[in-house]
Amino acid sequence: MGIQIDVVAGYPVNDEVERVLGLAEAVGEPVTVTFLWEGREEAERAVLVPAATLALWEHWAPTAYPTSDVGDESRAGTETPELAHPAEFGAFTLFRRRVGGRTAVARGGVVVAELLDPDEAHWLQERARNVRQGFMDPKQKAAFEEFLARQSSLDEQ
Repeated sequence: MGIQIDVVAGYPVNDEVERVLGLAEAVGEPVTVTFLWEGREEAERAVLVPAATLALWEHWAPTAYPTSDVGDESRAGTETPELAHPAEFGAFTLFRRRVGGRTAVARGGVVVAELLDPDEAHWLQERARNVRQGFMDPKQKAAFEEFLARQSSLDEQ
């Protein structure tokens, strides 16, 4: 995902969570976040995607992210969706959706980003890129594919 920014946010340190949310909004790029929620044994990883970036990905992605995986089927019957009570962190309010697993991040009554499962964020970005490439003329598409190959080799270093 373009620039990769990884941050860790501890709860209930409101300033820290607010800083992470503000960072994603300011950078305008997806930010991988690890939340260490009080009372939970496991950390929660998510990708904080700015609203404009998510809108672009969803515009180009021709289908919705498949919501059921083999591993999720066994969990689905036993796990009750968490209540969608808003959580406030300074200027930001998080609205966890009971369906789909996303969390909307609002500031001043406007959704500025969404927290997505890392697999869903990656899937959306890849799907959108592939569809968008289909609209390029062949010469432009070849140049773009060469650019992506160079980016991949730089990321691996």
